[in-house]
Amino acid sequence: MKLRQVVNELNLEHLCGGDLDSVEVTGGYTSDLMSDVIAKAKKGDVWITNQKHLNIVAVASLLNLAGVIVAGGLRPDDATIEKAKEENVSLFVSDLPAFEVVGRLYNMGLRTNAG
Repeated sequence: MKLRQVVNELNLEHLCGGDLDSVEVTGGYTSDLMSDVIAKAKKGDVWITNQKHLNIVAVASLLNLAGVIVAGGLRPDDATIEKAKEENVSLFVSDLPAFEVVGRLYNMGLRTNAG
């Protein structure tokens, strides 16, 4: 599914990055442990997290993720948003708790790519 569909269905706030109509979301992953995400998330995943610091941009860029959803009403600081712009990382905010974001994505048919 296209990233735009995810944004619209979840009513996400788009902070920066990417062409929502061309980015394909092929799976999803949720974790707040950077090492876990690096080991298990796959290219094309949308990552759901409660982390909001600069390292989320580095991990998303490294793995070529479709985007990062910061859940729970948390908001990255300006430096993180600026770094995401520089790295062309799609960054979003949701007021929903991570558990609900994942549940809604699952109901939309999105599954994990992790094995």
